[in-house]
Amino acid sequence: MPEGHTIHRLAEDHFVRFGDRPARVSSPQGKFADSAALLDGRVLADVDAHGKHLFLGFGADDWVHVHLGLFGKLGFGTAPAPPPTDTVRLRLLNDEHYADLRGPTTCALVGGPEKQAIHDRLGPDPLRPEDDGEKAWARISRSRTTVAALLMDQKVIAGVGNVYRAEVLFRHGIDPYRAGRDLTRAEWESIWADLVALMREGVRNNRIDTVRPEHTPEAMGRPPRVDDHGGEVYVYRRARMPCHLCGTEIRTAPLAARNLFWCPVCQRR
Repeated sequence: MPEGHTIHRLAEDHFVRFGDRPARVSSPQGKFADSAALLDGRVLADVDAHGKHLFLGFGADDWVHVHLGLFGKLGFGTAPAPPPTDTVRLRLLNDEHYADLRGPTTCALVGGPEKQAIHDRLGPDPLRPEDDGEKAWARISRSRTTVAALLMDQKVIAGVGNVYRAEVLFRHGIDPYRAGRDLTRAEWESIWADLVALMREGVRNNRIDTVRPEHTPEAMGRPPRVDDHGGEVYVYRRARMPCHLCGTEIRTAPLAARNLFWCPVCQRR
């Protein structure tokens, strides 16, 4: 499932290609056909992202709410657009660009109150300028749940996924099985600030890189990471490989329905 930086990047990419211009809106698959007909020819006036939720605003308080889920894909291309396949749930098209949405968990036309209800049930997003970590800290500081599970709970923090969870805990030397209430305020503030910086970098580069300059392949004289997910990381998907810092074998275990990765030496309890 894409993490929050990808959704914010998709919002930006939509506005660059379609913002402030009329768009042809269609649903070749048919599941969004009635809503697409209402939006066809209207101007994409605004975009928004919160955690893993993307919103495309067509004025008059009409928003297309998209959640990609595990299997959704959103791709862009330049005009002329090829004939769409019957798997395309939503296509946006103008004289220069097209965007195709396939296989999302959610693609729905919602009004302002429905959009606000989605925001209200989500935690603060490190990529939303108006958000800070206070609301998340209020929940984390009282919780017996592991910090690793709390970081994946979108009601606590929106947009953090499995990669950022594993990497930010490693960067701060925090055991993933520690209870949220056992974090100090200073530790939480450092984690939040780091998520803001890392995820902003993820939006800029459209990939996740979490290693510090002194731990890059060039600095350490090690081979670069080879992985479909791209980006240099400390522990994510590095199970049974040596830690870049201490050489200990990276461990993995299921937690919060996802595979957790950590170094038992660098992240002591």
